[in-house]
Amino acid sequence: MTELATLLAKDAIRDLAARYMRGQDRLDRSLQLSTFWPDSTTDYGIFTGSGPEFVDFAQDLLKAHLANQHIINQHLIDYDPDRPDVAFGEVYYYAFHRIVEEGAPYDMLICGRYLDRYERRGDEWRFAHRTELVDWARKDAASDGFLATDLAACVLGRHDMQDRSYDREWLENA
Repeated sequence: MTELATLLAKDAIRDLAARYMRGQDRLDRSLQLSTFWPDSTTDYGIFTGSGPEFVDFAQDLLKAHLANQHIINQHLIDYDPDRPDVAFGEVYYYAFHRIVEEGAPYDMLICGRYLDRYERRGDEWRFAHRTELVDWARKDAASDGFLATDLAACVLGRHDMQDRSYDREWLENA
């Protein structure tokens, strides 16, 4: 691959990772599904199966949460010079989950890495395989009650596709 083609491919793969996380955090099944090839595989420890099956699993699991935010950090992408349509990646993530246990809100933080194999078919990069590694986690009682008082005027995000980020008309006229 030329240097320019490599840069364009890396940009497309980083966009792929961002779309995966947006689909997961906004419970946008079709967006998250569009990041996996139909014959892709996954291993998340708590789930092993195809990419499309994982999307169904994740969407069902996360809709019981009050909020989620997955932050992706450094993203190393490596190419095999003999296979221009295949790349490998390691992506660090920081995942926040607002859950409810015994009627009380808790914040669960899970941090780790995704190990990925990406494949380009035609002009599109998608996940061919994704494995999640957990490096550390913690769970604490929620402590953001001050949002209702001290920061009551803040515009809050939503844990679904009603989030303001989907309202292009609003943004166009803002």
